[in-house]
Amino acid sequence: MASQKTNEGHYFEDFRLGQMMRHATPRTVTTGDVALYTALTGTRFAVQSSDEFARSLGYPQSPIDDVLTFHIVFGKTVPDVSLNAVANLGYADCRFLAPVFPGDTLSSVSEVIGLKENSNKQTGVVYVRSKGVNQHGVTVLEYVRWVMVRKRDVHAAAPEKKVPDLPKALTPDQIGTACLSIARDKFDFSLSGAPHRFADYEKGERIDHVDGMTVEEAEHMTATRLYQNTAKVHFNQFSEGQGRFGRRLIYGGHVISLARALSFNGLGNAFHIAAINAGRHVAPLFAGLTVFAWSEILDTAALPGRNDVGALRIRTIATKDKPCADFPFKEGEGYDPSVILDLDYWALIPR
Repeated sequence: MASQKTNEGHYFEDFRLGQMMRHATPRTVTTGDVALYTALTGTRFAVQSSDEFARSLGYPQSPIDDVLTFHIVFGKTVPDVSLNAVANLGYADCRFLAPVFPGDTLSSVSEVIGLKENSNKQTGVVYVRSKGVNQHGVTVLEYVRWVMVRKRDVHAAAPEKKVPDLPKALTPDQIGTACLSIARDKFDFSLSGAPHRFADYEKGERIDHVDGMTVEEAEHMTATRLYQNTAKVHFNQFSEGQGRFGRRLIYGGHVISLARALSFNGLGNAFHIAAINAGRHVAPLFAGLTVFAWSEILDTAALPGRNDVGALRIRTIATKDKPCADFPFKEGEGYDPSVILDLDYWALIPR
């Protein structure tokens, strides 16, 4: 008889509203993680790249890239929330609440806040609110995501249905706490790689980020392992080879990282993601395809009590195998077939 000591993950019928999950295992973030993340994504934002640049602004050292913090916190949740996922569907109400530095230890907890069985009775959507906490008990990140999860038994009774009411966007007074006050007169725009400040951006402006980045099989697998994300749909070709696509999907968070890295060309001084209002993985991405991105400035806002940085509300659209010079989107008609990511977020930039 086989020993029942392994974790097969939760299936949809295993979840209950209000269920709390404390996720294994804590993770101490190191400069090695930062170097590997840079190698996998090509991120170039100066504050996160140079201790000396960060110190000149008043940081004790370079903070961890915000999206790397997100991935580490997210990765902790996978064995309990999305090990048996078909796909991660979206994000909302995501706030970066405190900076993370090399040497900090992060752990994660989640609460189930919504459940909805799909009409095919084979899957359901699980909504969770997850928090990342450092070694001092300080919440550094909080977000909601929803994920489509397989049922173990299609005949199993569905959990109680509830779809949470989530904000469409966070307001400027709800963001910015993870960005320390900076000495804006010390911000070196030649070293940062871009001359543009807060006042240089206008609502409605669109920016083609120009560059493309091809995703390789080895690098997306390395990224998935870096975040300790064990979801079968990204991790296991043996199982996914028998699925509907016949191959592993690129982790949607890796697409966010690539789009964010590409956005440096045009948004090079938007050095800190303060919040994610909404995010949708529109279509799957596979190795061998090339990611492009463009952004629209949805709004600009001053932050209460801050004269060092302002906030840009940005919508970044990522595409596969289609450059973005013509801003593919088809507003009002649905997404262009090339679109893989639609991300709405607040980023901070020197004034």
